[in-house]
Amino acid sequence: MNMQTQKSNTYDAIVIGSGITGGWAAKELTEKGLQTIVLEAGQSIVPERDYVEHVPTWDIKFRGMRDRKYEAVNQPIQRHIGDEWNSKFFVNDIENPYTTPPDQPYLFLRGRHVGGRSVMWGRQSYRWSDLDFEANLKDGHGVDWPVRYKDVEPWYDYVEDFIGVTGQAENLPQLPDGKFLPPMEMNCAELVMKDVIAQKFPDRRLTIGRTAILTVPHRGRAACHYCGPCARGCITRSYFSSIHSTLPAAEATGKLTMRPFSVVHSLIFDPKTRKITGVRVIDGQTKEAMEFHAKVVFLCASTLESARILLNSATPEFSTGLANSSGELGHNLMDHIMGGGATGIIPGHEDRQQIGNRPNGIYVPRFRNVKDKHPGFVRGYGFQGGGGRDDWGRGSEMLGFGADFKHTLHQPGPWRFTFAGFGECLPNHENHLEIDKDKVDAWGIPTMKISHKWRENEYALLKDMQVTGAEMLEAAGAKDITLRETPSAPGEGIHEMGSARMGRDPKTSVLNSWNQAHDIKNLFVTDGSFMVSSACQNPSLTYMAMTARACDYAVKQMKSGDL
Repeated sequence: MNMQTQKSNTYDAIVIGSGITGGWAAKELTEKGLQTIVLEAGQSIVPERDYVEHVPTWDIKFRGMRDRKYEAVNQPIQRHIGDEWNSKFFVNDIENPYTTPPDQPYLFLRGRHVGGRSVMWGRQSYRWSDLDFEANLKDGHGVDWPVRYKDVEPWYDYVEDFIGVTGQAENLPQLPDGKFLPPMEMNCAELVMKDVIAQKFPDRRLTIGRTAILTVPHRGRAACHYCGPCARGCITRSYFSSIHSTLPAAEATGKLTMRPFSVVHSLIFDPKTRKITGVRVIDGQTKEAMEFHAKVVFLCASTLESARILLNSATPEFSTGLANSSGELGHNLMDHIMGGGATGIIPGHEDRQQIGNRPNGIYVPRFRNVKDKHPGFVRGYGFQGGGGRDDWGRGSEMLGFGADFKHTLHQPGPWRFTFAGFGECLPNHENHLEIDKDKVDAWGIPTMKISHKWRENEYALLKDMQVTGAEMLEAAGAKDITLRETPSAPGEGIHEMGSARMGRDPKTSVLNSWNQAHDIKNLFVTDGSFMVSSACQNPSLTYMAMTARACDYAVKQMKSGDL
């Protein structure tokens, strides 16, 4: 990708961040003719060098046991996720600190590199319905979404057609079907559970997960070969990431400049024109300060980082943060509450084995508060999880040799099924982040203090997940049923949302229905910051659809002279 000298740091568009939404912004803006620079805080990723999904245990330094001494010092937060293979994709916590109140732990699990968390994400890709977009208005939590499903539907189509999403159509109003590639197959335990649910729980449906992983060749990318450890990379490009898909599309236009090691400090606001004129950057390696300028800025740094950038961009006019006339910037943080559900052994099928290492599970779409109102809580949850044989994959991680060891690999344990809930988090003004001016990161930029906790409705959802998960297992004749009862920490779901929400009223929201700042018309925010509620589905597909939609709007506004 071409590099520009500091003297020519002027472009049509600046995109901050190169992850799931930054990659989409880069693709859409360059394909529509804009000279675009993508500012990425971290390093480049070279798949041939950095992807390690096929590196065996005996070829890594600590044999899969991790460098625990290093992690205890440098990654005390990030070590909660990943493994020795992919720990390099997660940040150094010493360089990237944040603080929380003593009684409100928050896990900010993040990567800083080209591609961002699209390199390590879970790839589950679900549409929202008007059950989700209308929820705030109907039950009074948060503010009304300024869009409905019909506004986003063509953009869901557009995104799915490009990235490739596999799944099974189910014709459910609460989970619209998409443009699916052939679904992955379910195993025998999952088929048993699917049939039991269909017979005994008519309000529920078990389907294969809808995932951005290819089952057939698609747009020059190969079908998945079921090796399994996707979070370590994918040399066949079988799952969607911005490195595999959107950034190469942007590069193909000849209009993309990618600049890694570009840590954004703040945005430059001109009070006369009431527009952003540029971005202040600290070089990640030299610590040199520089500026980049453009006609339009797309902020795609991730929910918390985008809010941090805007808060650090305060001006005399916007003393509490840029574009914050509403006072809502940094507020209304959300994540999905996990940890509820149940697991149990499914008797029989000892003659059946798993095939490969399928990088996908099952999905039970939300069934609470869909038609009938539940007396104990609002909103709902969905189940992920699935069936598998205990000890099936142990040979890939265990040390051992000889005939006896090999024979044991043909004797895995029983089939087990797990329902793992993902519950909706209600928007709440008190869940927020603010700037911690007394603590700076490795580049001298003030860090953030995050305050987020679960509240009564989230805990009620968690409890109900245990009840319904256990009753479905019991109906299938499962043995040794164990409840999952430990709530995830806020942030642990890695579905951060909110902090710069959309809305109809500039007095109560930061962005309008086009992801455009109410206060500054050439500023667009399209990562999870814009979310007005969290639903219970994985949110990335909605981020991508709304990014493509916002880019289309922004370029049309530029061409008409209104931007």
